[in-house]
Amino acid sequence: MKDKLVILGAGGHGRVARDVALLCGYKTVVFLDDAERDDVETAGKTSEYGKFVDEYDFFVALGDNKIRERITDTLVSGKANVVSLIHPSAILGMDVKIGNGTIVMAGAVVNTGAVLGNGVIVNTASSVDHDNVLDDFCHVAVGVHLAGTVKIGRCAFVGAGSVVVNNISICSDAIIGAGAVVVKDINEKGTYVGVPAVKIKD
Repeated sequence: MKDKLVILGAGGHGRVARDVALLCGYKTVVFLDDAERDDVETAGKTSEYGKFVDEYDFFVALGDNKIRERITDTLVSGKANVVSLIHPSAILGMDVKIGNGTIVMAGAVVNTGAVLGNGVIVNTASSVDHDNVLDDFCHVAVGVHLAGTVKIGRCAFVGAGSVVVNNISICSDAIIGAGAVVVKDINEKGTYVGVPAVKIKD
């Protein structure tokens, strides 16, 4: 770990990631963003990451799973050191495995045996119970509760306040709406809402 970090994405998610990074010990944090922003100072566009590679670690703070995946792949191919960020108030059990570019935010719980892939978001006050597998670039939103032995597929999104009961598998690219309760496997990508969650569109 270096003591300087570049965060790609200066929106709300990026600013929360900056807070986590500073709490993790980074002394300098700069943003790269392709948008013109008035709320935060940026050091350039995302395409300019190369000039920081030698002295900085990198984190991709973009909520869109597919874009986060694409930019992370670009950074890795460009020899950037992509790191994970774990808020000091998060609770991690024994034998938890975490890939590169993942963030575990304030108040989250990740219990023993869980596996978090690359570029995963475990958002504020969410819980990931024992032996869950969260595939690369999925997003578990604020206040989600995943019971034991749940599998979340690549680039899937589990919306705020939703609940997934134990031994459930959710396929890649699926979208679970806020407040939904998932009680059976989801094997087709699409958007699922309600209690229990049902598919509303592809």
